[in-house]
Amino acid sequence: MRTFPRTLVVLIALVVVGAACQAGATPTPSPTGQPTGEPTATPTEGPATPNPDDLLAVVKARGKLVVSTDAAYPPQSSLTDGKWEGFDVDVATEIAKRLGVTVEFTAQDWSVITAGSWAGRWDVSVGSMAITTDRSQIFDFSPPYYYTPAQIAASTQSGITDLAGLAGKTTCVGEATTYYTWLTGTLDFGPGAVVTTKPPEGVKTVTRTTDRDCANEWQAGRHEFEGWMSSSTTVEEAIKAGIGMVKVGEPQFYEPLAVAVDKSGPAHGEFMQALDGAIFQMHADGTLSQLSEQWFGIDLTVKIGG
Repeated sequence: MRTFPRTLVVLIALVVVGAACQAGATPTPSPTGQPTGEPTATPTEGPATPNPDDLLAVVKARGKLVVSTDAAYPPQSSLTDGKWEGFDVDVATEIAKRLGVTVEFTAQDWSVITAGSWAGRWDVSVGSMAITTDRSQIFDFSPPYYYTPAQIAASTQSGITDLAGLAGKTTCVGEATTYYTWLTGTLDFGPGAVVTTKPPEGVKTVTRTTDRDCANEWQAGRHEFEGWMSSSTTVEEAIKAGIGMVKVGEPQFYEPLAVAVDKSGPAHGEFMQALDGAIFQMHADGTLSQLSEQWFGIDLTVKIGG
């Protein structure tokens, strides 16, 4: 989906590992931010005397990690007939397992999740959230657990086959997404991250509650817009589902996707150490790669681009 500065990824990894190593809980990351070697301890053990006010102690006492995610964003996450499934669902389930608790999902609109101020309604977002400058003011992030390309598609009915064809046309995106900020010229991944691609000249935007709603409108025969922008994984899933569209142009940027914790919520220093340790271990032991291959048919857990 979105690019992320290599220096910042490395800095995050080094800071996290430096802190976690004091508790002997995480493996050592490589210079690319990907962990190497076998973990020496599990993050489920926690500190000898956990802070009873820290989110980690709260979650362990409850025996359950409450996770917000999108109910209509396949193949990352979807809720059908009361059953959750998808890449993000499996990642969240594995994180909870490594924290020594069960998992409970709550379906929330993306705009509600990204607004922050969760008021304790859930503990984390495992919903393919990209790390951006604005969001970093609201959330603390884990190391990225995968990276995806941002892809534009056009309705087959529009007759558009290349990016230039969307100049002056309308593209649909999910609310509060990086796709919207890219199309409107306000995307900011932070210092050192430069997105060199530009949206089609004069492109207009419309938003829907979630990305996939745009494609669903095409499927229902409504064509109020010519283009759609989402993750390449979601676009490909919609094409496989038989929705009439074609990918136009190459991916416009790649983005780092991480677990988010609300800064305005309970103290979570110890929780972040355990969470980060779990993510590093899941990289190191191949769990994330295996889940990516399972759901996407490709390993998206390694950073692409600058």
